[in-house]
Amino acid sequence: MIKFADNSTAQQVREMWKIVFGDPDNYMEVYFSYKYRNENTLLYINDGKAVSSLQMLPYNFTFCGSEIPIIYLSGVCTLPSYRGRGYSSKLLIKSFEVAAERNIPLILLVPQEDWLFNFYEKFGFAQTFDSGKEKLPSINRLIEDSCNNLSSAYNKFDALYRFKDMTVQKSFDDFKAIVDEARLFNFPPKMNLPGMARIINVETLLTLFAAKYPGASFSTAVNDKFIEKNNRTFTVSDGAIAIDVNVGDMSQLLMGYHASERNEPLNTIFPEKTPQMNYMLE
Repeated sequence: MIKFADNSTAQQVREMWKIVFGDPDNYMEVYFSYKYRNENTLLYINDGKAVSSLQMLPYNFTFCGSEIPIIYLSGVCTLPSYRGRGYSSKLLIKSFEVAAERNIPLILLVPQEDWLFNFYEKFGFAQTFDSGKEKLPSINRLIEDSCNNLSSAYNKFDALYRFKDMTVQKSFDDFKAIVDEARLFNFPPKMNLPGMARIINVETLLTLFAAKYPGASFSTAVNDKFIEKNNRTFTVSDGAIAIDVNVGDMSQLLMGYHASERNEPLNTIFPEKTPQMNYMLE
């Protein structure tokens, strides 16, 4: 049975996290203080016990010049003795339903191991974020340059990303969590994270894309195994060019991920972008 967490199961989620990920208690305190919410946590219950869970963390994301709400999936896990029964898969599919009900058009995640990229691809995710090659601006330096004023440091941090397209945005509370986590480990250097995206509402994102690029003209028949609403033909402008893609390809195309490496006409329709995801309490 799938259900949302509540006060009676919150401790089970924390214990499951400790068993599966083995994170130190001080990191878990930061994460669960800032990020954990019952209403954003899905559980799979077996014989009255929470045995699998995931968390749907809310963020904003700059997409084609507009900020949209997204879900960042975190803490996807199953207790070792309950693995191989498809519980995480069922939770993933349920998260798609929750996102649709909340009018959230896009889900992002960062696979913790390489083999998980193939796992998530089965559910319509596609890689849309590359690993960074250069160190990101130092959080510690931002704080020092702001004379330890967190509000001022956040404003400088926010200015680095707020107007970058295809970028996960952070609120002031997000920034405080980032700072507290970084302090635990003496402000280690960070880089952009390799990540994946999953479209929940193709129509919403295509509408934003068309508004940003009024010269684009194509029709596309999308194939989505899990979200029936996405299984239809969408037309942008007069639909001069016909393309058929699955929902994972659509994520990559709309986000401009390595778009210039695509064959024609895709590389002429979809502009090249550099999606960025970082400081996700990884």
